[in-house]
Amino acid sequence: MKVKLRNPDRVEEVAGPATVARVLETLGINPETVLVICDGELKTKDAVLADDAEVEVRPVISGGAGPARCHACTRSAVIEIPRNRAAYCAEHFVDHVRGQVREAIDRHRMMSYDDRILVAVSGGKDSLALWDVLLDMGYRADGLYLGLGIGGYSDRSGTIVREFAERRGATLHSVDLAEEYGFDIPQASSLRTRSSCGVCGLSKRYVFNRIAVEHGYDVMATGHNLDDEAATLLGNVLRWQTPFLARQSVALPATEDGMARKVKPLYRLGEREMAAYCVIKGIDYVVEECPMVGGNTVLRYKGALNELERHSPGTKAAFLFGFLDRVQPAHFGEADAEAGELVACSECGMPTSHHGDGPAVCAFCRTRSRLVKVATA
Repeated sequence: MKVKLRNPDRVEEVAGPATVARVLETLGINPETVLVICDGELKTKDAVLADDAEVEVRPVISGGAGPARCHACTRSAVIEIPRNRAAYCAEHFVDHVRGQVREAIDRHRMMSYDDRILVAVSGGKDSLALWDVLLDMGYRADGLYLGLGIGGYSDRSGTIVREFAERRGATLHSVDLAEEYGFDIPQASSLRTRSSCGVCGLSKRYVFNRIAVEHGYDVMATGHNLDDEAATLLGNVLRWQTPFLARQSVALPATEDGMARKVKPLYRLGEREMAAYCVIKGIDYVVEECPMVGGNTVLRYKGALNELERHSPGTKAAFLFGFLDRVQPAHFGEADAEAGELVACSECGMPTSHHGDGPAVCAFCRTRSRLVKVATA
C-alpha cells in the first residue's frame, strides 16, 4: 500500500494487508500523534488496510511542523534539548555549552582567569570537551593524562589526548600508572576488597591531586557531567550513604594539608550534549566504553534515570540541582564527622583521614602495596 505522510510530505510503501497499528509500528509513528485516513474515512488501530490501499497519515499536534528550528536564530537545528524545550544550530549549540559552563563556574565560584587549571583528561568526550571549552573561554588550562594499562583501549586513549594537546598547542602532563607506581588496572581484578573500577577511581583521584599540588595548580577540573552526578547521587540516596552525600559537590575547596581545589564545570550538561559538542567541533574521542566497566552499578543508575528522562524531560536536572541548591547545604553542609582529621600519609606524604593512634597510611598506598605484591609474584 502507499502511505502518504505529511510535514514533511513523503510517500512510503508498506506491505499489506495490515492493521493500522501494524502500519504505524512499521513506520515508527506514535499512534497518539496522528490520524489515519483511507478513502476519506478515519481508521482505528484495528482496521485492516488492503495491499492496494492509499492511506494518509496526518499529524495532529499543533505547532512544531517541519524540521526543528534553532532557538536562537531560526536556522535548522542540529540537536534538540528536551529538558530546556529548545533546539540549536551548530553555532548556537556551542554557545549553549559555553553558557552552561559559565553558569556553573560563576554559580559555584569554581575558578578565575588568574588561576592555573589542571584538567584531568581520559580520551573520552567529556574531559576533552571540557578542556576545549576552557581553552576557548580563555582560561589557563593544562591537561593531565593517566595511563591505566588497559591494553589497546589505553593506547588509543593516550594517542587521542596527545594529538588533541598538540593540535591546541596546550601543555599535557602524562603519568603511566605501571611505570610510576608498579601496577596497572587489569591487575586490580585480583583484589577481593576492591573492584577494578574502585581501584581505577582511587588511583585517578590520588594521581590527579598529587600532580596538581606538586606542580602548583590552583584548580583541578574533571569532566563529570549531569548524567554522572545524577547517577552517583541516586546511588548514594538509595543506600543512604550519608558520608558520600556530605561530600558530593561540584566544587570542593582546597585544604591547607594538601588537597587541591576540585571542580566539575560540566555538571549542567548531559552526556548527549557533550558527544554532540565533540562532533560539531571535530574532536576525536574514544567512543567505546572501557572494556573493564561491565557490571558497573553507576551504568544501571544511568539507565534508570534515562528512562525517567524519556517520559519526563528535566528529571535528572531537577534531581541533581535540587540536591545541590537546597538539600546539600541544609542537611549536609558540615563536613562528615566520621571522616576523621586529615594527616600526612606515613608512606607518601599525601593527605589522608586518620582514626586511632597508629601510623596513617592512605587508601592508595595500602592498595598499591597489595597490587605490587601481585605484580611481582
